[in-house]
Amino acid sequence: MPTYEYHCEECHHRFEVFLTYKEYEQTDVHCPKCGGGEVLRRIGRIRIAKSGGSSLESLMDNPESLEGLEDDPKAMGRLMRQMQSEMGEDVGPEFDEVVSRLEKGEDPEQIEKDMPDLGGLGDDDGFE
Repeated sequence: MPTYEYHCEECHHRFEVFLTYKEYEQTDVHCPKCGGGEVLRRIGRIRIAKSGGSSLESLMDNPESLEGLEDDPKAMGRLMRQMQSEMGEDVGPEFDEVVSRLEKGEDPEQIEKDMPDLGGLGDDDGFE
């Protein structure tokens, strides 16, 4: 089923809607955040299908480029942004916040302290 990207003119929220081709012609789309009907369809990113391994390989061809990342938050942020772009996945606002903070040069340990639930399992994770 195709995914259509929209932008709400009222609250400026970006969102995606899964619609069949038939539904696309007949469905009124409303913003899931504010319920507004003033939405504009956006042209989505063009994606080239590659295996996950080949996408990452193109980033990792030069191992020297990975040296010193732990000491350079800006470089780490750039690499994370590039990897996300290569994978073609929308990983959510938390990822964008972390990468933006890294790109500004913020300390990764401080980001982790500020966002303790990020990437971790909650208290009720089902493991003993």
